[in-house]
Amino acid sequence: MAEQTSPGRALGDRSLPDRAASKRTIPDRAEVVVVGGGVVGCAVAYHLVRRGITDVLLLEQNQLTSGTTWHAAGLAAQLKSTYSLTKLATYTVRLFEALEDETGQATGFRAPGSISVASDAERWEEILRGASMGRSIGVESRELDMDELSEMWPLMRTDDLVGALYLPDDGMVSPVDVTMALAKGARARGCRIIEGVAVAGLETRNGAISGVRTELTSGVASGAGGDHLIETETVVLATGMWTRHLAAQIGVNVPLQACEHFYVVTEPLDDLDTSTPIVRDPTNYTYFKEETGKLMVGFFEPEAKVWRLDGIPRDFKFGTLPEDWDHVGPVFERSCHRVPTLADCGVQLFFNGPESFTPDGTYYLGEAPEVDGCFVAAGFNSVGIQSAGGAGWVLADWIADRHPPMDLCAVDIRRAMPFQADNGYLAERISESLGLLYAMHWPFFQYTSARDQRRSALHDAMDAAGAVFGETAGWERANWFAEQGQERAYRYSYGKQNWFKNSGRECDAVRNGVAVFDQSSFVKFTVRGPDALDVLDTLSVASVDVPAGRAVYTQWCNERGGIEADLTVTRLGDDDFWVVTSAACQTRDWAWLRRHCRGRDVDIADVTDEWAVLGLMGPHSRDLLSRVTDAALDNESFGFGDAQHIDVASVTGPIAVLAVRMSYVGELGWELYVPNAGAVAVYEALRDAAEDADGLELAHAGYHAMNTLRLECGYRHWGHDISDEDTPLEAGLGFAIAWDKPRDFIGRAALEAQRHEPRTHRLVQFRLEDPDVLAYHDEPIRRDGELVGRVTSAMWSYTEDRCLAMGYVTHPTAAQPARPPVAPRVVGDATGVMYAAPNPPSRFWWLGAGPASAGPCVFTKQMAC
Repeated sequence: MAEQTSPGRALGDRSLPDRAASKRTIPDRAEVVVVGGGVVGCAVAYHLVRRGITDVLLLEQNQLTSGTTWHAAGLAAQLKSTYSLTKLATYTVRLFEALEDETGQATGFRAPGSISVASDAERWEEILRGASMGRSIGVESRELDMDELSEMWPLMRTDDLVGALYLPDDGMVSPVDVTMALAKGARARGCRIIEGVAVAGLETRNGAISGVRTELTSGVASGAGGDHLIETETVVLATGMWTRHLAAQIGVNVPLQACEHFYVVTEPLDDLDTSTPIVRDPTNYTYFKEETGKLMVGFFEPEAKVWRLDGIPRDFKFGTLPEDWDHVGPVFERSCHRVPTLADCGVQLFFNGPESFTPDGTYYLGEAPEVDGCFVAAGFNSVGIQSAGGAGWVLADWIADRHPPMDLCAVDIRRAMPFQADNGYLAERISESLGLLYAMHWPFFQYTSARDQRRSALHDAMDAAGAVFGETAGWERANWFAEQGQERAYRYSYGKQNWFKNSGRECDAVRNGVAVFDQSSFVKFTVRGPDALDVLDTLSVASVDVPAGRAVYTQWCNERGGIEADLTVTRLGDDDFWVVTSAACQTRDWAWLRRHCRGRDVDIADVTDEWAVLGLMGPHSRDLLSRVTDAALDNESFGFGDAQHIDVASVTGPIAVLAVRMSYVGELGWELYVPNAGAVAVYEALRDAAEDADGLELAHAGYHAMNTLRLECGYRHWGHDISDEDTPLEAGLGFAIAWDKPRDFIGRAALEAQRHEPRTHRLVQFRLEDPDVLAYHDEPIRRDGELVGRVTSAMWSYTEDRCLAMGYVTHPTAAQPARPPVAPRVVGDATGVMYAAPNPPSRFWWLGAGPASAGPCVFTKQMAC
């Protein structure tokens, strides 16, 4: 994870043979301007010129590496929390291995490997699950017994450890040297790098970047020019902890914040040399690294210190912050437990330097949703070195091709929300997110800081009913409902957590009775005007040219056929539409819609915060709803996909409601869209009607139950099961495509080309047969020991009494079976690896008993409720 180093070693020799190039006159124009001369900015420039974009200008306000790169530890670790992040980090290691030979510039790369240790069974399970995922990308690892661990690391206490994992290919570099190598490689292919020139502001025109305004700081010859406007259509903000305030000048939201980050370096110690592996002891918030015969000890304390909320001074270069033993002392004591010699050896250096962190602990990449041509690569949460190569690669491809080269939703800047820019929010949340880098990454984990950012009008009613809230996109959402007297808190584990039975009762109510969900966090856009139909029908693969009062499930695809959005479009009138999408996709989907409405006679608005949504779901939902409205609710009068304005009787009088017969849980039900002012009255009317009816009980259900129910029915979730790299055909959503609609739609050509070809990549469902094994995401799927795919999402099914999962299975030759395939079951081991095996046909691919019976893996038709 993140790791800082000794400034005495980090600076090294910064000179380059062509350093004089940095003192030439600032150009009037560049195709791409990269702002920021740290390792990330130089990596982006390096990869841009490798892609053939040679008119690249990199500007650094002080000197290369002078922000935070210079004091980084330089660790090049491969294993991360997700498949995509691991893929990027693995690329970085491979790049650093070869960079010195390519450029002739020393990088200091060496690969002593790394060891992660666990002092309890749950931490060990987390480590093993990560290793299993990593092996699917080629990250080699093996378990160490305690004797071998002691031999490799004699200074370590091992008597309280339950496991240790060794990654032999993990490495380290000199941060300054590797940055200089990237800069040299970029210069060699035509990039211009100018130091001592700050970007004072960004210019836009018609919603797009048009230029950058510069001013001199220091270190540049007077002939280089002073205040200056550089015209460009593409800017990359690789400006670290300066990014938030610079981007805000043009309305771009990059919620990150600097924190103080600490490490110490000891006096020389015996039993350390350049072959000593890096050690991570996350339970004690500590990492250890050999540093020229000394030991560097770095910390990720549970509660961090935020630094300079009001902005970072421009002249802060190679800067350090004051010591704070009171803050670090408790964590240092824990590190002494793992390496007892620390308690007696001398400390040569106490280092404190700032790093930028994000609210969710993951960095930002990509084109800003607010301004075209403004790309961001910032907020690296102290993993800038080990992420730089991969970030540079994918961002350069993104700029060159105008789309990302792989699924990058985990790091996409379009996940950021406006409320996250608030200083008060950042002060609370960033303090927690830094410490969570070494905390347990529990399934269903919920942040505790900076909560209650967004509440629905139904929040207090759900709270009174026993809701235990989680957070998504700032919304407080009822994830499950506690029984009376039950603790309303999470007790985390990798097994069945303390809400397991509660969620089961909620699922049963939806399947067999009626339950209400607070779905107010659903994002709601209005699209109105003469061009509304043309815009939405061009965006949508389904036809939305339907009669008023119909809701259509559809995908919005890119030109490659990949799914950019998964949502519903409801036609309310000839030129009046209602678009509903998921809470986490608000920024992303709004940007996609807004960009495709430019120059069109259409008005769009985000009305999410103005409307509450009650999901009334279950076979008894019609009975209950009919008790509060005179509207006809039978199938003929109100069919699936219909949308009607109805009046709901309440104690305050009739309330106008937009009722849409749509379901994400596979049962009869209605989504009731109510203006906030009437939401509680509608909820109370439904609750009271159920209480007054014999044999009719209204249950409350949360998002954990919804996740189970949608998996049982095969409903996909954008960001997990589908992404902009997956097509509707690969995702089993071909039924939604209106191939015969007269209006062309984005992605049609790519989908037509794929339509009649055998699938090489297909989303399928699985069922684990072992009732004690749970999957979550990114678990590898193997056939005969060969990797064939990975899990995208999973959840326990109370109907099947097993864990269900979705995952993509690939076959490079797309061979078609001569006869209908036999549906396989799949068996899993404790680390989450799944193996396909023959089994009688079933509704699901089965996931079961062990690798001994593993056999051929073939495709089978997926069924949905």
